Amino acid sequence: MAAAGELARSFQDEVTCSVCLEYFTEPVTIECGHNFCRACITQHCEQWEKGRRPELSCPQCRAQFQKGEFKRNTQLNNIVQMIKELRQNQGKEPKEDLCERHEERLKLFCEEDGEAICLVCEKSRAHKSHTVVPIEEAAQDYKVKLQGALGPLRKELEQALALMAKEEKKTTEWQRKVKNKRETIAGEFNKLHKLLREEEQLLLQRLEEEERETLQRLQENVTKLSQQSSSLQQLITEIEEKCRQTDAELLKDVKSTLTRSQSMKLQEPEAISTELKNVYKIPECYLDMLKRFWVDVTLDPDTANPWLILSEDRKCVRDGDTCQDLPNNPERFDPCPCVLGAEGFPSGRRYWEVEVGDKPEWDLGVCRESVSRKGKVRLKSEDGYWDMWLRDGKYKTCTSPPTPLLMSVRPSRVGIFLDYEAGEVSFYNVTDRSQLCTVTGTFSGTLHPYFSPGVNAGGKTRLP
Repeated sequence: MAAAGELARSFQDEVTCSVCLEYFTEPVTIECGHNFCRACITQHCEQWEKGRRPELSCPQCRAQFQKGEFKRNTQLNNIVQMIKELRQNQGKEPKEDLCERHEERLKLFCEEDGEAICLVCEKSRAHKSHTVVPIEEAAQDYKVKLQGALGPLRKELEQALALMAKEEKKTTEWQRKVKNKRETIAGEFNKLHKLLREEEQLLLQRLEEEERETLQRLQENVTKLSQQSSSLQQLITEIEEKCRQTDAELLKDVKSTLTRSQSMKLQEPEAISTELKNVYKIPECYLDMLKRFWVDVTLDPDTANPWLILSEDRKCVRDGDTCQDLPNNPERFDPCPCVLGAEGFPSGRRYWEVEVGDKPEWDLGVCRESVSRKGKVRLKSEDGYWDMWLRDGKYKTCTSPPTPLLMSVRPSRVGIFLDYEAGEVSFYNVTDRSQLCTVTGTFSGTLHPYFSPGVNAGGKTRLP
């Protein structure tokens, strides 16, 4: 077997170019009898010409030869092709164990490049100075190293699995907490819905009772007036007929008729108030929900009428005693004593509250950013205003004509809720938690909070 190996190695050397250490490609023979790839010997000659050395010699034996004095070795070329074909068809060894370049058995391992190589690769320039060991020894060494790496990796895997189990437990626990919280929220809101439904039914029942009682009393008044009207009509008819009778007939029982006419006095109906007794109180939780949309409104000094005085923090406004010297910019209201909130609302829901105190006059609401600031302001929805106001002790809204608002408790603090998409602005009496009114419209563009403290008539409306 050793002799067969040596013979195979010698035969391998005979079909390998000593320059490139690869199988011959287009082999040629020079004068000394040595064979080379045509490309290899041609490159050798070109290097000699560039170096201008004294003589051109064979790369293998250093014998001199003349450039171009080499012949094509057809027989050797055929042998190389047959060996290549034979290697391809042998199939004695698995293809994966053969060198891709030389089709030789991979017997060595290059430490520097970390790859298996054949004996031809070992002699090539690519691996000439590298450390190579038999492939079996390298495989055994790396198998030991790989076995050593398994221990830490298994520990890492064990730790990863433990962490994963921990995270899965946390996930389950979190989902349980969310489920419990969801059930709690749903339960609390079911209670709230139930309370609200009960409150609704109670208020509707009270309203129905009040309606029935008041209608009954009003109907009794109508019945009594109807009876009096009938009696009066009968007496009038009787007197008219008596006036058409003869003198003798007229004087018959005339004193009785006059007595009855003098005693017939109209009894005025009982004064029955048509003001609603029951005022709808908004549950505190509702106002708390509205406060989720709370905005901190500040006043825009560029929109304030020159007579208006703003506080330093731009949270209060009052009508002053003198007109300030301010730029007459397009945004400023003049002559109406108005001012807008600095922040505009192009969409969404917003809630803010305004302290009106005991002021006898004020305007509150929202308006379009595009409203005219010059000249008289018409507080109407078609002009871009959605608000309510107090004048002469009466509250009204911006409807056309204005709608009077009746309330049992004077509001000292007014809450305003804007629902842009629903096209609604609702006003609330924060003092007694009652709803004052809701005005509707089709909103477009940006809306701003709108304020007017009223005109300072002899100091009566000086309060901010």
